[in-house]
Amino acid sequence: MNNAPQQRDNMGLWLGLLGVVIFGLTLPMTRMATGTVDAPQLSPWFVTWARAALAGGLSLAYLLLVRAPRPTAAQRGPLLLSLAGNVIGYPLLLGWALRHVTASHAAVITALLPLATAAAAAWLMHQRARLGFWVFAGLGSALVAVYSLLRASQLGHGFGLTWADTLLVGAVVAGSLGYVAGAKVTASMGAEKVISWVCVMALPVTLPGAWITWPDHAIAPTSWLGLLYVGVLSMWAGFFAWFRGLSLGGPLRVSQLQLLQPFISIVAAVPLLGESVDAMTLVFALLVVGSVFMGRRMANTPNPNEQK
Repeated sequence: MNNAPQQRDNMGLWLGLLGVVIFGLTLPMTRMATGTVDAPQLSPWFVTWARAALAGGLSLAYLLLVRAPRPTAAQRGPLLLSLAGNVIGYPLLLGWALRHVTASHAAVITALLPLATAAAAAWLMHQRARLGFWVFAGLGSALVAVYSLLRASQLGHGFGLTWADTLLVGAVVAGSLGYVAGAKVTASMGAEKVISWVCVMALPVTLPGAWITWPDHAIAPTSWLGLLYVGVLSMWAGFFAWFRGLSLGGPLRVSQLQLLQPFISIVAAVPLLGESVDAMTLVFALLVVGSVFMGRRMANTPNPNEQK
C-alpha cells in the first residue's frame, strides 16, 4: 500500500500549522517590540522599516541562490501593491495600534483578515461569492464593531470606536488588499518568490527608513527580540512554511488551520506579555472565527493566499 499521498497530506498540515503558529505570535511579538504608551520601546515606524529590511536581506540571498528571474513589467504592478499593503500598511498600522491595546484585543479585530481578503478578491479579481458569504462577512464585521464598542465603554472611553480600533481595521484592509495583489502573480512566480521579491523591492525604502528612525534611547533586549522575530519569521520564513503547507496538503484543507491564529495570539500573549484573558475577548473571538469559518464555506472559490 502506497502511503506517499497520506504522508504528503500530513506534512502539508504540519507545515501549515507551523506557519499559523508563526503568524499567531506576530501580534504579541510586535507589542513586545513597540512597547506601550506608558512604556514605549521601538518606534512603530522603525519596527515597520527594520522588519522589512531584515526580510529583504534574507529574500535577496534566497533569490540569488535559486537564480530567480526578475519580475516582468506586468508583474511589478501587483508586487508594488502588495508591498504597499503587506510591507508598509499592515505592520505600521498594527504597530501603532498595539501601543494602545493588548495583543488579545487586536487578535479579535484582525481575525477578520481572511474574510476581508476574500471580499477584496471578489471585488478586485471579479471572483463571485454567494449571498451567504456576504451575510457572514457582514456578521463578522458587526461582531468586531460590537466588541470594540463594548471594550471602549468598559475602559471609560465612551460608547464609540477607539483610534486604535480604527488603526486595526485599516491594517486588516491594507493586509487584505496586499494579499490579493500578491495572489495575482503567485501562479506565474511561485508564492515564495512573490514574498521575496516584495521584500527586495522594498529595500530602497526600508533600509534608509530604518536608518533614519533608529532609536536614540536604550531599548530592552526583549524588544529587539520581538523585532528579530517579526522580521525573520513573521515577514519571511513563516510564508515559506505556510505556502509549502498549502501546496502539499491542499489549500481547502490546510487553510482552515488559519482559524486557530487568533487563539494562538491570545494564548501566547499571556506568558509573553503578562496579559490576562477575559471571558468577553474569548467569546467574541469564538464568534468572529465562527463567522469566518461559515463565510469561507459559503464562498464559491478558494480564498487567495492569506496571512499574517
